[in-house]
Amino acid sequence: MSAPRGEFSSRFGFLMAASGSAVGLGNIWGFPTNTASNGGAAFLFTYIVLAFAIAYPALMAELIIGRHAKANAVTALRGLARGPLTRALGGMVGYAGMITVSLILSFYAIVSGWMLAMTMASLANLLQFDAAADWLATGSVVRDAIFTLGFMLMTLWVVTAGVSNGIEKWASRLMPSLFIILVCLIIYVFTLDGAMEGLRMYLVPDFSRMLEPGLVVSAMGQAFFSLSLGVGTMLIYGSYINRRENLPALGRMVTLLDISVAVTAGLLILPAMTVALNLGVPIYDEQGGLIAGPGLIISVLPALFDQIGLAGILVSLAFFILMTIASLTSSISMLEVPLAYVVENYNTSRRRVGTWLTLGITAISLLIVFNFDTLFDLVVSLTTEYSQPLLGFFFAIFAGWIWHRNGILQEIRQGSENVEHTMFWRIWPVYVKFVVPVAILAIYLQTLLG
Repeated sequence: MSAPRGEFSSRFGFLMAASGSAVGLGNIWGFPTNTASNGGAAFLFTYIVLAFAIAYPALMAELIIGRHAKANAVTALRGLARGPLTRALGGMVGYAGMITVSLILSFYAIVSGWMLAMTMASLANLLQFDAAADWLATGSVVRDAIFTLGFMLMTLWVVTAGVSNGIEKWASRLMPSLFIILVCLIIYVFTLDGAMEGLRMYLVPDFSRMLEPGLVVSAMGQAFFSLSLGVGTMLIYGSYINRRENLPALGRMVTLLDISVAVTAGLLILPAMTVALNLGVPIYDEQGGLIAGPGLIISVLPALFDQIGLAGILVSLAFFILMTIASLTSSISMLEVPLAYVVENYNTSRRRVGTWLTLGITAISLLIVFNFDTLFDLVVSLTTEYSQPLLGFFFAIFAGWIWHRNGILQEIRQGSENVEHTMFWRIWPVYVKFVVPVAILAIYLQTLLG
Protein backbone atom coordinates (compact mmCIF):
# COMPACT_ATOMS: atom_id res chain seq x y z
CA MET A 1 0.00 0.00 0.00
CA SER A 2 1.38 3.41 -1.03
CA ALA A 3 1.72 6.36 1.29
CA PRO A 4 -0.77 9.21 0.76
CA ARG A 5 0.30 11.57 -2.02
CA GLY A 6 0.42 15.33 -1.83
CA GLU A 7 -1.02 17.76 -4.35
CA PHE A 8 -0.41 21.38 -5.29
CA SER A 9 -3.12 23.48 -3.66
CA SER A 10 -3.20 26.21 -6.32
CA ARG A 11 -2.27 26.96 -9.93
CA PHE A 12 0.11 29.68 -8.72
CA GLY A 13 1.87 27.19 -6.43
CA PHE A 14 2.39 24.72 -9.26
CA LEU A 15 3.63 27.44 -11.63
CA MET A 16 6.16 28.69 -9.09
CA ALA A 17 7.37 25.16 -8.30
CA ALA A 18 7.58 24.06 -11.95
CA SER A 19 9.22 27.27 -13.15
CA GLY A 20 11.56 27.07 -10.15
CA SER A 21 12.58 23.57 -11.23
CA ALA A 22 13.21 24.84 -14.76
CA VAL A 23 14.98 28.03 -13.68
CA GLY A 24 18.41 27.03 -12.43
CA LEU A 25 21.98 28.23 -12.46
CA GLY A 26 22.31 27.36 -16.15
CA ASN A 27 19.58 29.82 -17.11
CA ILE A 28 21.37 32.66 -15.36
CA TRP A 29 25.00 32.05 -16.35
CA GLY A 30 24.72 29.75 -19.40
CA PHE A 31 21.97 31.22 -21.54
CA PRO A 32 23.27 34.83 -21.77
CA THR A 33 26.82 33.88 -22.77
CA ASN A 34 25.51 31.18 -25.12
CA THR A 35 23.41 33.85 -26.80
CA ALA A 36 26.27 36.34 -27.10
CA SER A 37 28.56 33.66 -28.54
CA ASN A 38 26.03 32.51 -31.15
CA GLY A 39 24.84 35.55 -33.05
CA GLY A 40 23.13 37.56 -30.30
CA ALA A 41 19.45 38.10 -31.01
CA ALA A 42 19.61 35.59 -33.89
CA PHE A 43 20.24 32.86 -31.28
CA LEU A 44 17.67 34.42 -28.96
CA PHE A 45 14.97 34.29 -31.64
CA THR A 46 15.86 30.70 -32.59
CA TYR A 47 15.82 29.65 -28.93
CA ILE A 48 12.36 31.13 -28.30
CA VAL A 49 10.93 29.45 -31.41
CA LEU A 50 12.41 26.07 -30.51
CA ALA A 51 11.37 26.35 -26.85
CA PHE A 52 7.74 26.36 -27.94
CA ALA A 53 8.18 24.10 -30.98
CA ILE A 54 10.23 21.34 -29.29
CA ALA A 55 10.63 21.80 -25.53
CA TYR A 56 6.99 22.65 -24.83
CA PRO A 57 5.65 19.45 -26.49
CA ALA A 58 8.22 17.40 -24.52
CA LEU A 59 7.21 19.16 -21.30
CA MET A 60 3.56 18.37 -22.02
CA ALA A 61 4.40 14.67 -22.43
CA GLU A 62 5.84 14.55 -18.90
CA LEU A 63 3.03 16.58 -17.32
CA ILE A 64 0.28 14.48 -18.96
CA ILE A 65 1.91 11.15 -18.07
CA GLY A 66 2.49 12.34 -14.50
CA ARG A 67 -1.06 13.55 -13.86
CA HIS A 68 -2.56 10.45 -15.49
CA ALA A 69 -0.55 8.06 -13.31
CA LYS A 70 -0.51 10.13 -10.10
CA ALA A 71 2.70 8.29 -9.36
CA ASN A 72 6.49 8.32 -9.65
CA ALA A 73 8.25 7.85 -13.01
CA VAL A 74 8.81 4.08 -12.68
CA THR A 75 5.18 3.34 -11.84
CA ALA A 76 3.89 5.87 -14.38
CA LEU A 77 5.84 4.49 -17.35
CA ARG A 78 5.12 0.88 -16.42
CA GLY A 79 1.43 1.78 -16.30
CA LEU A 80 1.52 2.87 -19.95
CA ALA A 81 3.09 -0.39 -21.12
CA ARG A 82 1.39 -2.57 -23.74
CA GLY A 83 3.24 -5.75 -22.81
CA PRO A 84 6.21 -7.23 -20.91
CA LEU A 85 8.81 -5.59 -23.19
CA THR A 86 7.50 -2.04 -22.86
CA ARG A 87 6.87 -2.59 -19.14
CA ALA A 88 10.54 -3.54 -18.69
CA LEU A 89 11.56 -0.53 -20.79
CA GLY A 90 9.39 1.74 -18.63
CA GLY A 91 11.02 0.45 -15.47
CA MET A 92 14.49 0.86 -16.96
CA VAL A 93 13.83 4.45 -18.06
CA GLY A 94 12.30 5.33 -14.69
CA TYR A 95 15.21 3.90 -12.70
CA ALA A 96 17.78 5.46 -15.04
CA GLY A 97 16.04 8.82 -14.57
CA MET A 98 16.31 8.53 -10.78
CA ILE A 99 20.00 7.64 -10.95
CA THR A 100 20.70 10.43 -13.44
CA VAL A 101 18.87 13.13 -11.48
CA SER A 102 20.60 12.02 -8.26
CA LEU A 103 24.00 12.33 -9.95
CA ILE A 104 23.03 15.72 -11.38
CA LEU A 105 22.07 16.83 -7.88
CA SER A 106 25.39 15.57 -6.53
CA PHE A 107 27.42 18.00 -8.68
CA TYR A 108 24.73 20.69 -8.62
CA ALA A 109 24.96 20.74 -4.82
CA ILE A 110 28.68 21.51 -5.05
CA VAL A 111 28.15 24.51 -7.35
CA SER A 112 25.17 25.61 -5.24
CA GLY A 113 27.40 25.35 -2.18
CA TRP A 114 29.73 27.83 -3.88
CA MET A 115 26.80 30.21 -4.30
CA LEU A 116 25.90 29.82 -0.64
CA ALA A 117 29.52 30.42 0.41
CA MET A 118 29.74 33.54 -1.78
CA THR A 119 26.51 34.82 -0.22
CA MET A 120 28.05 34.43 3.23
CA ALA A 121 31.29 36.04 1.99
CA SER A 122 29.34 39.11 0.82
CA LEU A 123 27.59 39.29 4.20
CA ALA A 124 30.94 38.98 6.00
CA ASN A 125 32.34 41.80 3.83
CA LEU A 126 29.36 43.95 4.72
CA LEU A 127 30.03 43.35 8.42
CA GLN A 128 33.77 43.92 7.86
CA PHE A 129 34.77 40.40 8.92
CA ASP A 130 37.62 40.42 6.42
CA ALA A 131 39.33 37.16 7.40
CA ALA A 132 36.04 35.23 7.28
CA ALA A 133 35.13 36.86 3.96
CA ASP A 134 38.46 35.84 2.42
CA TRP A 135 38.08 32.23 3.59
CA LEU A 136 34.49 32.04 2.34
CA ALA A 137 35.38 33.50 -1.07
CA THR A 138 38.40 31.24 -1.62
CA GLY A 139 37.78 27.75 -2.91
CA SER A 140 39.07 24.88 -0.76
CA VAL A 141 38.12 21.27 -0.14
CA VAL A 142 37.02 22.04 3.43
CA ARG A 143 34.88 25.04 2.43
CA ASP A 144 33.30 23.18 -0.50
CA ALA A 145 32.50 20.13 1.65
CA ILE A 146 30.88 22.24 4.40
CA PHE A 147 28.72 24.28 2.06
CA THR A 148 27.74 21.31 -0.10
CA LEU A 149 26.41 19.64 3.05
CA GLY A 150 24.73 22.89 4.13
CA PHE A 151 22.99 23.28 0.78
CA MET A 152 21.77 19.65 0.79
CA LEU A 153 20.34 20.15 4.29
CA MET A 154 18.43 23.21 3.02
CA THR A 155 17.04 21.09 0.18
CA LEU A 156 16.10 18.29 2.59
CA TRP A 157 14.32 20.74 4.90
CA VAL A 158 12.07 21.99 2.11
CA VAL A 159 11.33 18.63 0.49
CA THR A 160 10.52 16.68 3.67
CA ALA A 161 7.84 19.21 4.59
CA GLY A 162 5.71 17.78 1.76
CA VAL A 163 4.25 19.01 -1.52
CA SER A 164 2.00 21.87 -0.39
CA ASN A 165 3.72 22.74 2.91
CA GLY A 166 7.25 22.37 1.57
CA ILE A 167 7.80 22.53 -2.20
CA GLU A 168 4.80 24.74 -3.05
CA LYS A 169 5.12 26.99 0.00
CA TRP A 170 8.80 27.76 -0.53
CA ALA A 171 8.65 27.98 -4.32
CA SER A 172 5.82 30.51 -3.97
CA ARG A 173 8.10 32.63 -1.76
CA LEU A 174 11.42 32.11 -3.52
CA MET A 175 10.42 32.57 -7.17
CA PRO A 176 8.82 36.03 -6.74
CA SER A 177 11.91 37.02 -4.71
CA LEU A 178 14.12 35.83 -7.56
CA PHE A 179 12.24 37.98 -10.08
CA ILE A 180 12.38 41.07 -7.85
CA ILE A 181 16.12 40.75 -7.13
CA LEU A 182 16.85 40.09 -10.81
CA VAL A 183 14.97 43.21 -11.97
CA CYS A 184 16.59 45.40 -9.28
CA LEU A 185 20.07 44.22 -10.26
CA ILE A 186 19.37 44.91 -13.94
CA ILE A 187 18.26 48.46 -13.16
CA TYR A 188 21.42 49.07 -11.15
CA VAL A 189 23.83 47.58 -13.72
CA PHE A 190 22.23 49.68 -16.48
CA THR A 191 23.43 52.80 -14.63
CA LEU A 192 27.11 51.74 -14.93
CA ASP A 193 29.51 52.72 -17.71
CA GLY A 194 29.84 50.05 -20.40
CA ALA A 195 26.46 48.40 -19.79
CA MET A 196 25.04 49.42 -23.18
CA GLU A 197 27.86 47.61 -24.99
CA GLY A 198 26.75 44.36 -23.35
CA LEU A 199 23.15 45.10 -24.23
CA ARG A 200 24.11 45.51 -27.89
CA MET A 201 26.11 42.26 -27.76
CA TYR A 202 22.99 40.53 -26.45
CA LEU A 203 20.23 42.08 -28.53
CA VAL A 204 21.79 43.03 -31.88
CA PRO A 205 21.31 40.05 -34.23
CA ASP A 206 23.88 38.54 -36.55
CA PHE A 207 21.42 37.10 -39.08
CA SER A 208 24.23 35.65 -41.17
CA ARG A 209 24.60 32.96 -38.49
CA MET A 210 20.91 32.18 -38.09
CA LEU A 211 20.89 29.06 -40.26
CA GLU A 212 24.18 27.65 -39.00
CA PRO A 213 23.60 24.00 -37.92
CA GLY A 214 25.63 24.56 -34.77
CA LEU A 215 23.51 27.53 -33.71
CA VAL A 216 20.25 25.67 -34.31
CA VAL A 217 21.37 22.57 -32.42
CA SER A 218 22.76 24.70 -29.57
CA ALA A 219 19.49 26.65 -29.32
CA MET A 220 17.50 23.41 -29.38
CA GLY A 221 19.63 21.96 -26.61
CA GLN A 222 19.28 25.11 -24.50
CA ALA A 223 15.50 25.08 -24.98
CA PHE A 224 15.20 21.39 -24.06
CA PHE A 225 17.51 21.28 -21.06
CA SER A 226 16.41 24.58 -19.56
CA LEU A 227 13.01 23.03 -18.82
CA SER A 228 14.47 20.16 -16.72
CA LEU A 229 13.21 17.56 -19.17
CA GLY A 230 14.15 13.90 -19.41
CA VAL A 231 14.78 12.89 -15.78
CA GLY A 232 11.24 12.84 -14.38
CA THR A 233 11.13 16.11 -12.44
CA MET A 234 8.28 17.52 -14.51
CA LEU A 235 6.53 14.13 -14.50
CA ILE A 236 6.58 14.14 -10.70
CA TYR A 237 5.31 17.71 -10.51
CA GLY A 238 2.64 16.78 -13.07
CA SER A 239 1.51 13.97 -10.78
CA TYR A 240 0.72 16.56 -8.08
CA ILE A 241 -1.55 18.65 -10.36
CA ASN A 242 -5.28 18.68 -9.68
CA ARG A 243 -7.30 16.95 -12.43
CA ARG A 244 -9.42 20.08 -12.91
CA GLU A 245 -6.44 22.07 -14.22
CA ASN A 246 -5.98 22.82 -17.93
CA LEU A 247 -2.68 21.07 -18.72
CA PRO A 248 -1.87 22.69 -22.10
CA ALA A 249 -2.36 26.14 -20.56
CA LEU A 250 -0.19 25.26 -17.54
CA GLY A 251 2.55 23.92 -19.81
CA ARG A 252 2.53 27.11 -21.88
CA MET A 253 2.82 29.25 -18.74
CA VAL A 254 5.74 27.21 -17.37
CA THR A 255 7.55 27.45 -20.72
CA LEU A 256 6.90 31.20 -20.89
CA LEU A 257 8.13 31.75 -17.32
CA ASP A 258 11.30 29.75 -17.97
CA ILE A 259 12.04 31.68 -21.17
CA SER A 260 11.29 34.97 -19.42
CA VAL A 261 13.82 34.33 -16.64
CA ALA A 262 16.50 33.15 -19.09
CA VAL A 263 15.99 36.16 -21.38
CA THR A 264 15.82 38.58 -18.43
CA ALA A 265 19.03 37.10 -16.99
CA GLY A 266 20.73 38.08 -20.23
CA LEU A 267 19.81 41.70 -19.52
CA LEU A 268 21.87 41.40 -16.32
CA ILE A 269 24.81 39.15 -17.19
CA LEU A 270 25.98 40.55 -20.55
CA PRO A 271 25.87 44.24 -19.47
CA ALA A 272 27.59 43.25 -16.20
CA MET A 273 30.37 41.54 -18.16
CA THR A 274 31.03 44.55 -20.38
CA VAL A 275 30.95 46.82 -17.32
CA ALA A 276 33.62 44.53 -15.85
CA LEU A 277 35.65 44.77 -19.07
CA ASN A 278 35.35 48.55 -18.91
CA LEU A 279 36.86 48.41 -15.41
CA GLY A 280 39.77 46.23 -16.52
CA VAL A 281 38.38 42.82 -15.54
CA PRO A 282 39.05 40.20 -18.28
CA ILE A 283 35.86 38.58 -19.63
CA TYR A 284 37.37 36.46 -22.43
CA ASP A 285 39.18 33.15 -22.00
CA GLU A 286 42.44 32.10 -23.69
CA GLN A 287 40.55 30.92 -26.79
CA GLY A 288 38.85 34.31 -27.17
CA GLY A 289 35.40 33.16 -26.06
CA LEU A 290 33.32 34.78 -23.33
CA ILE A 291 33.93 33.26 -19.91
CA ALA A 292 30.85 31.25 -18.94
CA GLY A 293 29.75 28.78 -16.28
CA PRO A 294 31.23 28.76 -12.77
CA GLY A 295 34.20 30.86 -13.90
CA LEU A 296 31.85 33.72 -14.72
CA ILE A 297 30.11 33.56 -11.35
CA ILE A 298 33.09 33.05 -9.04
CA SER A 299 35.73 35.17 -10.80
CA VAL A 300 34.45 37.74 -13.32
CA LEU A 301 31.41 39.08 -11.45
CA PRO A 302 33.02 39.17 -7.97
CA ALA A 303 35.90 41.12 -9.52
CA LEU A 304 33.34 43.57 -10.89
CA PHE A 305 31.66 43.92 -7.50
CA ASP A 306 35.04 44.63 -5.89
CA GLN A 307 35.54 47.54 -8.28
CA ILE A 308 32.42 49.46 -7.22
CA GLY A 309 33.02 49.92 -3.49
CA LEU A 310 30.33 49.63 -0.81
CA ALA A 311 27.58 49.48 -3.42
CA GLY A 312 29.43 46.50 -4.88
CA ILE A 313 29.16 44.61 -1.58
CA LEU A 314 25.39 45.15 -1.51
CA VAL A 315 25.05 44.19 -5.18
CA SER A 316 27.20 41.10 -4.57
CA LEU A 317 25.01 40.06 -1.64
CA ALA A 318 21.83 40.48 -3.70
CA PHE A 319 23.34 38.63 -6.67
CA PHE A 320 24.47 35.58 -4.69
CA ILE A 321 21.16 35.43 -2.84
CA LEU A 322 19.59 35.32 -6.33
CA MET A 323 21.91 32.48 -7.36
CA THR A 324 21.19 30.53 -4.16
CA ILE A 325 17.44 30.86 -4.72
CA ALA A 326 17.81 29.65 -8.32
CA SER A 327 19.85 26.70 -7.02
CA LEU A 328 17.37 25.73 -4.32
CA THR A 329 14.25 25.87 -6.50
CA SER A 330 15.92 23.38 -8.87
CA SER A 331 17.45 21.09 -6.26
CA ILE A 332 14.16 20.46 -4.45
CA SER A 333 12.61 19.14 -7.68
CA MET A 334 15.61 16.85 -8.22
CA LEU A 335 15.46 15.32 -4.74
CA GLU A 336 11.71 14.82 -5.11
CA VAL A 337 12.19 12.34 -8.00
CA PRO A 338 13.83 9.46 -6.08
CA LEU A 339 12.05 10.43 -2.85
CA ALA A 340 8.59 10.04 -4.44
CA TYR A 341 9.50 6.58 -5.74
CA VAL A 342 10.67 5.23 -2.37
CA VAL A 343 7.80 6.82 -0.39
CA GLU A 344 5.13 5.49 -2.75
CA ASN A 345 6.52 1.98 -3.16
CA TYR A 346 7.68 1.28 0.38
CA ASN A 347 5.13 3.27 2.41
CA THR A 348 7.86 5.11 4.30
CA SER A 349 7.83 8.62 5.75
CA ARG A 350 9.17 11.50 3.64
CA ARG A 351 11.52 12.57 6.41
CA ARG A 352 13.18 9.17 6.77
CA VAL A 353 13.54 8.64 3.02
CA GLY A 354 14.70 12.21 2.46
CA THR A 355 17.35 11.89 5.18
CA TRP A 356 18.83 8.70 3.72
CA LEU A 357 18.74 10.03 0.16
CA THR A 358 20.38 13.27 1.27
CA LEU A 359 23.14 11.34 3.02
CA GLY A 360 23.71 9.17 -0.04
CA ILE A 361 23.77 12.04 -2.55
CA THR A 362 25.95 14.14 -0.23
CA ALA A 363 28.41 11.24 0.00
CA ILE A 364 28.68 11.23 -3.80
CA SER A 365 29.09 15.03 -3.75
CA LEU A 366 31.92 14.77 -1.22
CA LEU A 367 33.60 12.07 -3.31
CA ILE A 368 33.54 14.53 -6.22
CA VAL A 369 34.80 17.38 -4.02
CA PHE A 370 37.81 15.32 -2.88
CA ASN A 371 38.52 14.19 -6.47
CA PHE A 372 37.30 17.32 -8.22
CA ASP A 373 39.67 17.45 -11.21
CA THR A 374 38.99 13.81 -12.07
CA LEU A 375 35.27 13.44 -11.38
CA PHE A 376 33.42 16.76 -11.72
CA ASP A 377 33.49 17.23 -15.50
CA LEU A 378 33.05 13.48 -16.00
CA VAL A 379 29.82 13.35 -13.96
CA VAL A 380 28.49 16.54 -15.61
CA SER A 381 29.18 15.12 -19.07
CA LEU A 382 27.75 11.66 -18.42
CA THR A 383 24.51 12.97 -16.97
CA THR A 384 23.65 16.12 -18.92
CA GLU A 385 25.20 15.34 -22.30
CA TYR A 386 24.62 11.59 -22.61
CA SER A 387 22.02 10.28 -20.18
CA GLN A 388 19.51 13.15 -20.01
CA PRO A 389 18.81 13.53 -23.76
CA LEU A 390 18.50 9.76 -24.21
CA LEU A 391 15.97 9.58 -21.37
CA GLY A 392 14.07 12.52 -22.90
CA PHE A 393 13.88 10.54 -26.13
CA PHE A 394 12.24 7.59 -24.35
CA PHE A 395 9.72 9.85 -22.58
CA ALA A 396 8.66 11.10 -26.00
CA ILE A 397 8.44 7.51 -27.29
CA PHE A 398 6.14 6.53 -24.42
CA ALA A 399 3.87 9.54 -24.99
CA GLY A 400 3.88 9.33 -28.78
CA TRP A 401 4.07 5.62 -29.58
CA ILE A 402 3.24 3.45 -26.56
CA TRP A 403 0.39 5.26 -24.78
CA HIS A 404 -2.89 5.02 -26.70
CA ARG A 405 -3.88 8.35 -28.24
CA ASN A 406 -7.43 8.08 -26.87
CA GLY A 407 -6.07 7.62 -23.33
CA ILE A 408 -4.06 10.82 -23.66
CA LEU A 409 -7.12 12.71 -24.93
CA GLN A 410 -9.26 11.50 -22.03
CA GLU A 411 -6.62 12.65 -19.52
CA ILE A 412 -6.31 16.15 -21.01
CA ARG A 413 -10.11 16.49 -21.30
CA GLN A 414 -10.44 16.41 -17.51
CA GLY A 415 -9.23 19.99 -17.32
CA SER A 416 -10.07 21.08 -20.85
CA GLU A 417 -13.33 19.55 -22.13
CA ASN A 418 -13.03 20.77 -25.72
CA VAL A 419 -9.31 20.20 -26.16
CA GLU A 420 -9.82 18.01 -29.26
CA HIS A 421 -11.06 21.10 -31.13
CA THR A 422 -8.00 23.21 -30.23
CA MET A 423 -4.80 23.85 -32.17
CA PHE A 424 -2.90 22.09 -29.38
CA TRP A 425 -4.55 18.72 -30.05
CA ARG A 426 -4.25 19.09 -33.82
CA ILE A 427 -0.48 19.60 -33.55
CA TRP A 428 0.87 18.11 -30.31
CA PRO A 429 0.27 14.35 -30.91
CA VAL A 430 2.14 14.55 -34.24
CA TYR A 431 4.93 16.65 -32.72
CA VAL A 432 5.54 14.37 -29.76
CA LYS A 433 5.43 11.29 -31.99
CA PHE A 434 7.74 12.42 -34.78
CA VAL A 435 9.35 15.84 -34.33
CA VAL A 436 10.42 15.68 -30.66
CA PRO A 437 12.22 12.30 -30.86
CA VAL A 438 14.03 13.34 -34.06
CA ALA A 439 15.04 16.69 -32.51
CA ILE A 440 16.38 15.01 -29.38
CA LEU A 441 18.33 12.50 -31.46
CA ALA A 442 19.80 15.40 -33.45
CA ILE A 443 21.09 16.94 -30.20
CA TYR A 444 22.38 13.57 -29.06
CA LEU A 445 24.22 12.84 -32.31
CA GLN A 446 25.70 16.34 -32.30
CA THR A 447 27.05 15.62 -28.80
CA LEU A 448 28.44 12.21 -29.78
CA LEU A 449 30.06 13.53 -32.95
CA GLY A 450 31.43 16.62 -31.19
